[in-house]
Amino acid sequence: MLDQDGLDALRAELLTQVAAAADSRGLEEVRVAALGKKGRVTELMKGLGGLSPDARREAGQRLNAIKDAVAEAIEARKAELAEAELEVRLAAETIDVTLPARPFTVGRIHPISQTVEELVAIFGEMGFSVAEGPHIEDDFHNFDALNIPPEHPARQEHDTFFLPPRGAGEAPLVLRTHTSPVQIRTMQKVAPPIRIICPGRTFRADSDATHSPMFHQVEGLVIDRKTHMGHLKGTLIEFCRTFFGIDDLPVRFRPSYFPFTEPSAEVDIGCSRQGGTLKIGPGADWLEILGSGMVHPKVLVNCGIDPEVYQGYAFGMGIERIAMLKYGIPDLRTFFDSDLRWLRHYGFVPLEAPSLVRGL
Repeated sequence: MLDQDGLDALRAELLTQVAAAADSRGLEEVRVAALGKKGRVTELMKGLGGLSPDARREAGQRLNAIKDAVAEAIEARKAELAEAELEVRLAAETIDVTLPARPFTVGRIHPISQTVEELVAIFGEMGFSVAEGPHIEDDFHNFDALNIPPEHPARQEHDTFFLPPRGAGEAPLVLRTHTSPVQIRTMQKVAPPIRIICPGRTFRADSDATHSPMFHQVEGLVIDRKTHMGHLKGTLIEFCRTFFGIDDLPVRFRPSYFPFTEPSAEVDIGCSRQGGTLKIGPGADWLEILGSGMVHPKVLVNCGIDPEVYQGYAFGMGIERIAMLKYGIPDLRTFFDSDLRWLRHYGFVPLEAPSLVRGL
């Protein structure tokens, strides 16, 4: 088999077997039969030791050429088979997108997210933009700038989450107790006129059926040269009637006190409690839903705004509270239970963004 004709016949036979391999397993069998430890080419190379030096050199070169040719053909065939197998796999896994979709459960928008979108839609139509700020605040932005004195109850540990002290002589950071610091940061950075709402998470040490350690607020702020209490009343009356979808919803303003507004007022909406159920609308009772007032001159001074030139109004409300009233959710704690059954019941269909044109 070491003569030229025999080697040429062996080469042709092995290359034919490589080309005829139908799959990767068959190709591996050809490789082992030709180039394995007991393969035909390997056995012939073992017999080179019995030849004369010149014959051994010549026969060795021919066998190496056959070995290289077969190995090269095996690699090429392996690539072809791999590509063919991939094509078969892709064809088998192809999805016909023209077929009807399998049944699936549609997700739901959380009532808090829905309510925030409704707030943005309503106040956006009034010319308000959305402002945001950090959840962790310093003492100045959360208390001092808002005219909240050191002895105010809101600063006590039973109401505020204080972070560990940063260092000697430095006031501790806090988890913001309201979104009012966003108003302070905006007034420090933006020159009047200002017209913003600040929705976001807030944190207070309280938990029961109507309070949560983490909850959501939205606050509004308007600063310009001519804003007055009538503008505040008109804005909030229009908001309440639009949000609850009741054109003749009674709205009243009661004098109150907040450190950061003067004068201050709490806002009530009309309701009825006949039959032990709460119904929002014209009725004999009232329900408080938010606080408001004209921005205190000291707050303007703390933010670098001249109170002799500018004035404004602010308001704030709990997002969970108005969502509970509008959608009949009895317990605040269920907002954060991560219960899919609750979400399927109270949730909203996605992609239906609220707007005053299409409806809330």
